[in-house]
Amino acid sequence: MIELEGVPELIDPVMVAAFEGWNDAGDAASGAVAHLDREWKGEVFAALDAEDYYDFQVNRPTVWLDNGVRKITWPTTRLSVVRIGGAKPRDLVLVRGIEPSMRWRSFCNEILGFAHELGVEMVVILGALLGDTPHTRPVPVSGVTSDADLARTMDLEETKYEGPTGIVGILQEACTHAGVPAVSLWAAVPHYVSQPPNPKATLALLNRLEDLIDIRIPLGELPEDARAWQVGVDQLAAEDSEVAEYVQTLEEARDTADLPEASGDAIAREFERYLRRRDPAAGPSPEPGDGSYLRDTSSGLTRPPKRKPGPEPEPPSADGPAGAEGPANAEGPATADGTSAADGDEAPPEA
Repeated sequence: MIELEGVPELIDPVMVAAFEGWNDAGDAASGAVAHLDREWKGEVFAALDAEDYYDFQVNRPTVWLDNGVRKITWPTTRLSVVRIGGAKPRDLVLVRGIEPSMRWRSFCNEILGFAHELGVEMVVILGALLGDTPHTRPVPVSGVTSDADLARTMDLEETKYEGPTGIVGILQEACTHAGVPAVSLWAAVPHYVSQPPNPKATLALLNRLEDLIDIRIPLGELPEDARAWQVGVDQLAAEDSEVAEYVQTLEEARDTADLPEASGDAIAREFERYLRRRDPAAGPSPEPGDGSYLRDTSSGLTRPPKRKPGPEPEPPSADGPAGAEGPANAEGPATADGTSAADGDEAPPEA
């Protein structure tokens, strides 16, 4: 049985989790949880035993010096708690770690054990995947759940995905079977600029989290970092005519797909976020081919291949192939190391 010492009784706690690796393109999801932990000065109260879940040949420990004494940091998953002040205080339980190498069911059971002992009301799992989305447009963020009632009451998508999944999908299903409300939020990261960090995607996840659990998150320098990131990618893309042309194609496809989104509901959501931020009582602030891309290591962009003679291909959809989940595509899952996954109809690969 999990015994927690030194953790006070929590107020309406929500667990927010993210895992580095397969589910974390551009480090956007883990970066979001790290931001919450840093801004609210989270206090670590538990860590899972690294020996139980990690292959140290895959996730290497690191050695460092502390006043001349050599110490080792083992890859693991840590839990911390933060209290959000304001007129309606509440607590967040932050879970941040690396996707485990083994014993996923036991791993999820441990996380759920902590959630039960702390009285967690809902689990929100953050993820990011690589997709056919232009860096010049707002980052698409999809909210999905396996719970039909939760999908209806919180205006989320009910996932219909079938195929390979990662720890985000496994943890969400474990929560559902345990009767714990669980939601996954997925940000789509441009596959042609996949290297971390991606502050624009991190910011988009935090904005969606604000809306989902009705809190105000202090963003610090993140909006400025996101703007600087986009300016930097603009400059790199402008130096390569093929990349610039490809980005323009993605923009046209995205704009066409987003026309229905210029709705009263979308405008209302943005206006509500604007009002909340003005309210001080809200709280503190592969091999080259027709479908592959060539890595330009000097610029950090992934260049589209030169077209071969033949019929003009259809422009890529902003949402990817119907019914696809990112990691189920041929190029593999969304990762921080540059492997790609198309942005599917359901967007999230793990729901």
